[in-house]
Amino acid sequence: MNTPKAWQVGAAQVDITPKESQFLFGYPHVDRYSTGVHDPLIAAAMFVGDGQTASLFVGGDAIFIPRDMAQRIRQRIAAEAGLPAEHVMVTASHTHSGPITVSMISNEGDPHVPAPDPTYVAQLEDGFVEAGVQACRNARPARLGYAVADGSGLGTNRRDPAGPSIPDVPVLVARDAADEALLAVMAVVSMHPTVLHEDWTQVSGDFPGLARQHLRQTLGDCPFVYHMGASGNQSPRHVTRANTIAEADRLGQMLSESIAAVIDKAKPVQPVQVKCVQRQVELPLRSFPPVNEARKQMDQAVHRLKQLRESHADRTEVRTAECDWFGAEETFALAQASEQGRLADAARACQPAEVQVIQIGEHAFVGWPGEVFVEFAIEVMGQYPNVHVITLANSDLQGYIVTQAAIDEGAYEAGNAIFASPASGERLVQATLNLLRS
Repeated sequence: MNTPKAWQVGAAQVDITPKESQFLFGYPHVDRYSTGVHDPLIAAAMFVGDGQTASLFVGGDAIFIPRDMAQRIRQRIAAEAGLPAEHVMVTASHTHSGPITVSMISNEGDPHVPAPDPTYVAQLEDGFVEAGVQACRNARPARLGYAVADGSGLGTNRRDPAGPSIPDVPVLVARDAADEALLAVMAVVSMHPTVLHEDWTQVSGDFPGLARQHLRQTLGDCPFVYHMGASGNQSPRHVTRANTIAEADRLGQMLSESIAAVIDKAKPVQPVQVKCVQRQVELPLRSFPPVNEARKQMDQAVHRLKQLRESHADRTEVRTAECDWFGAEETFALAQASEQGRLADAARACQPAEVQVIQIGEHAFVGWPGEVFVEFAIEVMGQYPNVHVITLANSDLQGYIVTQAAIDEGAYEAGNAIFASPASGERLVQATLNLLRS
């Protein structure tokens, strides 16, 4: 009589909090160096194997993990733990209250934004590798469960609160097969972690990091692996009362309570089988307006923002206009870089874009690079309900992948992009569907 296969699961977490003051990246035009640490930054990893094939998810509190760093992390883990590098997914939570980790060509004209600190970048990379290797070595027989938590209170569509969103939070729960002790919890949350703004100067994981702190109080020292879902146009802006640490903590507690509430309800994941596939996709470069036209659009964005401020418009409307100004300014910088022939080098550092699929039983976790609008993920999930899209996986894209509607509206995210939209998003979708069908 054959003995049923058991999952093999291991988990680990490593502190990646900077030891010295760092420039906190995510907002332009401000000398935002850290003045302390509010909550630690963590890299957490979860190994899942079926006895023959294994996969590894490593997620950490960082704004971006650039492609070259992600490749080094995967290769180092492969060398130390014997896991194929292409079976490793590396993601960033996208906190805007952590150190700068990548030089963005759209910010190169901002005198306030420095280059990443190589000492911290090395610490970050080492932390991801250590978490991943430890998770592989901690593998043991386990039971896997799947549940869906409610993330609807964390935010909405950034530009239209009634617009497209993914409020469901898929949760993967691992328990020791022998004593049922929790080994790891992994979640995918389709929301920008941007409660804290430029006036906040302490290191923080924003609401995802604070959710981890609350979960630790509830679940003990169980690694919590957090991934950002398709969130390019998702924001807490319309649900927060202010951009304070108290509000970040409120959302973090809300998320932790929602996850904790479904852990004991998780349904067994079957069959005990892991599959890992990927495809490399070339994304087309965006066409930019002439520099003079880009400057005119930037001036118009500044004028509109000034009018809204002088009329004491609603804070969410003002913030949207501020972001549109940032986008127009970044389009101007990118138009200059394109005209000078420097944009192609920045694009090559992100190319080719990798679409990764890690299937755990009946559930498929799809990794896309960059910040991708939610509509593209919804298109895939509409055809495959057991698919969960994770973004900022294995690379940044120096900006967003947006819809045609965002381009027509002149949205901030469209101004920040270096790759053509919606064509780039459509290529990610098509490559993903091809992999899932195969």
